[in-house]
Amino acid sequence: MYSNYVLMLSYNELISSINKKPPLVEEMIDPGIQVQPNGIELTLQRVEVHSGSGAIAFDNSERKLPQTKNLEFDKDGWVYLAKGSYKIVFNEIVNIPKNIAAIAKPRSSLLRCGATVETAVWDAGYSGRSESLLVVYNEKGFKLRKNARVLQLLFFRLGEDVPQGYSGVYQNENI
Repeated sequence: MYSNYVLMLSYNELISSINKKPPLVEEMIDPGIQVQPNGIELTLQRVEVHSGSGAIAFDNSERKLPQTKNLEFDKDGWVYLAKGSYKIVFNEIVNIPKNIAAIAKPRSSLLRCGATVETAVWDAGYSGRSESLLVVYNEKGFKLRKNARVLQLLFFRLGEDVPQGYSGVYQNENI
């Protein structure tokens, strides 16, 4: 039926997918809020600052991920972020079947505060608690609260199952 089209999952398909085993997205704080008409919002578990340099090459044999240091939330659950880049980790675990892929967009409120989230593609077959790059452009900085909804993950049904799902080093990350 879908062989010539790539379709974004609708609200009803998202609800159905989070009720399957394994769920498309699990460990949500409040699915009633996080499942939106066109995607699922992911929430902030932790923020880390880069404390070293990284490197990548064609075949990953020379890949070096930079060291990071966890930033602590204050007693009220807030963290102040100066202008710069940060690694963020989400609360939710994503389990993508072989006939779906996903991309993410930052929530518009984040953009209006002078910050954004940079992401890669969530490949068919990926499972894990994902990480992304938070960039604060605002010269005055930005405050972020633990469990804040920071991005919306958009899921696309592929024309057919991929023969081999994602099997890279980030499979099952942060679980």
